[in-house]
Amino acid sequence: MDDFLGIYLRDQLAMGVLWRELARRAQRNNRGTELGDVLDGVATAIAEDVETFRSIMDRVGARANPVKTGLAFGAERLGRLKRNGRLTSYSPLSRFEELEFLAMGIDGKKQLWTTLRDLAGLGARLPDIDFDHLIDRAARQRADLEPFRARAGTEAFTRATAGGSSGAAPRGARPR
Repeated sequence: MDDFLGIYLRDQLAMGVLWRELARRAQRNNRGTELGDVLDGVATAIAEDVETFRSIMDRVGARANPVKTGLAFGAERLGRLKRNGRLTSYSPLSRFEELEFLAMGIDGKKQLWTTLRDLAGLGARLPDIDFDHLIDRAARQRADLEPFRARAGTEAFTRATAGGSSGAAPRGARPR
């Protein structure tokens, strides 16, 4: 296997672990809401994608780098310590940033599947992997999150500019 492909795959696995953990955290933070339900599906799909990706790595002879994946796992945990405008509770900014970062990760995952299919030539080497399905699934995940991401941004920044903070969830993220 090409050294560059191996490095790329190990880096992408680390990022996948980071996005998986972020999706799980976002789902827990929004449990019992419409957004929480969407995030449950997204988190499950991202976890499945990480396992699919691990399988691809095994099949092309790329071994995971436990240091890189451990650092990604740790980075997600450290990300929880960032300031969010509230000392001890979940804030509208937290929700928006989680959704914004997840959207970036899903866009990156879509690009990853395209790169593996086309540029790395794995589509031809692994004909049983349906890269087009994986690309479409990422696009659906992104589309599912988008209305919530947009609303969360409006909610966070409208409050920030108005100087108020009621603690209410954005529309579409209401508890049932």
